[in-house]
Amino acid sequence: MLAYIIGVVLFALGICVSVALHEAGHMVTAKAFGMKVRRYFVGFGPTVFSWRRGETEYGLKWIPLGGFCDIAGMTALDEVTPDEAPRAMWRFKTWKRTVVMSAGSITHFILGFVVLYLMAVTMGLPNLNAAPPAPVVDSTSCARPATSKEQAEAQVDAPCPQDALTPAATAGLRRGDRVLAVGGKPVATWDEMLTAVQATSGRTVFEVQRSNQQLWLVVDVPKVPRWNGKDVKEVGMVGVSPKQDSPTVQYGPVAAVGATFRFTGSMFAETAQRLVQFPQRIPAVVTAIFGGVRDPNTPVSVVGASRIGGEAVERGVWVLFFLLLASLNFFIGVFNLLPLLPLDGGHIAVVWYERVRDWFRARRGKAAGGPVDYTRLSGITMVLVLIGGAVTLLTVTADIVNPIRLGQ
Repeated sequence: MLAYIIGVVLFALGICVSVALHEAGHMVTAKAFGMKVRRYFVGFGPTVFSWRRGETEYGLKWIPLGGFCDIAGMTALDEVTPDEAPRAMWRFKTWKRTVVMSAGSITHFILGFVVLYLMAVTMGLPNLNAAPPAPVVDSTSCARPATSKEQAEAQVDAPCPQDALTPAATAGLRRGDRVLAVGGKPVATWDEMLTAVQATSGRTVFEVQRSNQQLWLVVDVPKVPRWNGKDVKEVGMVGVSPKQDSPTVQYGPVAAVGATFRFTGSMFAETAQRLVQFPQRIPAVVTAIFGGVRDPNTPVSVVGASRIGGEAVERGVWVLFFLLLASLNFFIGVFNLLPLLPLDGGHIAVVWYERVRDWFRARRGKAAGGPVDYTRLSGITMVLVLIGGAVTLLTVTADIVNPIRLGQ
C-alpha cells in the first residue's frame, strides 16, 4: 500500500512539474523576445511565498495544480500600463507570438522525449519490432482455476500445488516444442494456439515439431474456470507458457537518440488516434460511472493516470510508469495546440487569422485590419470551457468510482 501511495504522489508530482515547465516555456521565450512578463507562479489559490527579480514576480501558491505566466498585453483587450504598452505581446511579430504561445507544448514534447531517452539508455524501450509470440513452449506448469482478478494475479510465478493437473507435462510436451496444430487445426501464433486450446476439452491431439522430429501427442485438456478480465468462464487449459522476445530493448547513448525518435513517432501517432477517437469514447465513460464495465480504452483524468502510475510502482513496473508519464506529456502538448480557445492553439489560430487577413487586405490596397476583438469570440470560448469542464468532471468521477486497473 505504501508503494502505491508513493507511486500516486510521484506521478502527480511529475504532472505538476510538467505543467510548471509548460508555463516556464512561455516565460523564457517571451523574455527572450523582449516581452514583459509580470508574474510566473506555480500552482493556484492563495500565495505561499513570492519574490521579485527584475520586473517579474515569481512565487508558489497553495494548490499545486498547474501554474500561470502573466505576459503583458497577450491580446489587445488586456489592460497595460503606459510603460508596458511598447512591449505588449500583441504588438510583436506573428512568428514571435507563435513561438511564445507554442513554447508550452514544445516543452511537453521535449520532456516526453527526455523521459524516453533516459529509459532507452537505462531500463530500455518497449520492443516495437517484437513479433507476435510463436506457439513455442518455454515452460510447462499446471491448469488451475482462478475465479477473480486477485486470484489470477496471485498465481503469476507461484509454484503449482502438488495435486494440480499438469496436462501438457503429463502428455510429454517439453520446452522448445513448437505446436503446429491443436485437434487438427493449424496454429501459427501463440494466440491462435491459446484460442484453440480454450475452445476444446478432453483428449486432444497436439501436432508438435521437436528439433527435426514431428510428433503427435495426446493431451487430456480439462475445462477450468478462469478470470478473463471481465468475468469467469470455463475454458480449456493445458499449463504452458510461451517463449517471447525481450519486451524491452536497451540502447547505448548514441543509438538511443534514433531509437527514441522512432518510438516518439509511434507515440505521436497513437496520441493523434486517441484525440480523433476521444468524442466517441465519452459515452463509455458515462456508462462506467453508473456501474458498467470500464473500457480500458476510455479517456482518463489526471486522477486516473496517477492511480495507474501508483499501481505500476506498487508492482515494480517502472517502464509503464515512465511510459505513462511520457505519453501524458505528448497528449497534453498535442491537445493544447488544437485551434480552440482558450487553448494556446486557439490563440495561435487567431494570430494567424490576423496575418492572413491583413495579407489579403494588402493585396487589395487596404490597411491592416487591427487586432481581433476577443469579445466576439467570448460566447464560443465559454461553450468550449463548459464542455471541457464537463468532460473533466466525467473522467474524474469515473476514475474515482470505477477506475481503470493495471492489466485490465
